[in-house]
Amino acid sequence: MTLTLSRRNFALGACATTTLAACGNGIGSGGAAQIDGRVQSTLNFMYSNYPGTRDVAGRAAGMLVMPLVTEVGLGFGGSFGRGALMVGQSTVDYYSAAAASAGLQIGAQQFSHVLFFMTQEALLEFRQSPGWAAGANMFYAINDQGEMLRAETTTSLAPVIAVVFAQVGLRVGATLEGTKYTRIIP
Repeated sequence: MTLTLSRRNFALGACATTTLAACGNGIGSGGAAQIDGRVQSTLNFMYSNYPGTRDVAGRAAGMLVMPLVTEVGLGFGGSFGRGALMVGQSTVDYYSAAAASAGLQIGAQQFSHVLFFMTQEALLEFRQSPGWAAGANMFYAINDQGEMLRAETTTSLAPVIAVVFAQVGLRVGATLEGTKYTRIIP
């Protein structure tokens, strides 16, 4: 009986930790102007560190920029962040990204990511969905060594290209699989 209670307390503690970490991810509830500023800073960082992404952005029908995603795991885990969907140079919507996980995991990390929608169909599907979930069929364009991204080789491979960068923390690797994106009003 004591073993079951301690597992329950452990699960409740892990969920509480995840919730608190997600609330403190630096985005806060400062509204659209704050998200827009962070999106622009994130794009500037990405373009200067991964110059090949400029060409991909130029070919994309739209891109979802998530400036800061916080991910925490201790048995159970989760992640949360907020960002903006851009079509051309304009922000058209704001989104949150959330994910939950369970399994052998411990640690915390923060990272940025951009989803490039390479076709109008992929962008339309994303925008019309009440909650779009990232799947295993996304193409991850930059590996841990920061290899260059070339639009001519990647745009024909997948309708959605994910670029994950600026990882900081104690967890190894960042994946977007299972992340749910939901339109928000900041």
